[in-house]
Amino acid sequence: MLILKIFILILIIAASCILGILLSKKYISREKEIKEMKIGLNMFSTKIKFTYEPIPNLFMEIASKIEGNVGNIFRQAAIRMKEISAGEAWEQALEEVPHNFNKEDVIVLKNLSKMLGQTNLEGQISQIEVVNQFLTSRLENAGEERRKNEKMYRTLGMVAGLMIAIILI
Repeated sequence: MLILKIFILILIIAASCILGILLSKKYISREKEIKEMKIGLNMFSTKIKFTYEPIPNLFMEIASKIEGNVGNIFRQAAIRMKEISAGEAWEQALEEVPHNFNKEDVIVLKNLSKMLGQTNLEGQISQIEVVNQFLTSRLENAGEERRKNEKMYRTLGMVAGLMIAIILI
């Protein structure tokens, strides 16, 4: 009976530690996705400067080079551009594809849709640069949040598990 009780307590502690780690991963993933989005937008800016390819083709190429949620956003936007305007497709992709961006990040990214496919080459490039600058500040914010919350959630998970185990003893 004692072995079963110890096993259950160890399971409770392990489960709460894992839960804390999973909650902290959200902050790590957000920072990673902002970096990937910056890379994708830089690739997009470079490609439209030099290749003059249609936006859906560029987005598909970017999606093939960037994995995960950010690549899926570019892929979904490219697919949607067959039916609707580039700006609307970009906004819908940001809303439909699961990601770890917070509301402020999404607002910044939606700013790109205002001029996407609507203006000349220079206008689109300047809009991409503006969004990229905003993403740089959002990246700094994400780094601060990650440093603060990652350790807190991991510690909180372990402490909560130990507290539950102590209460059950």
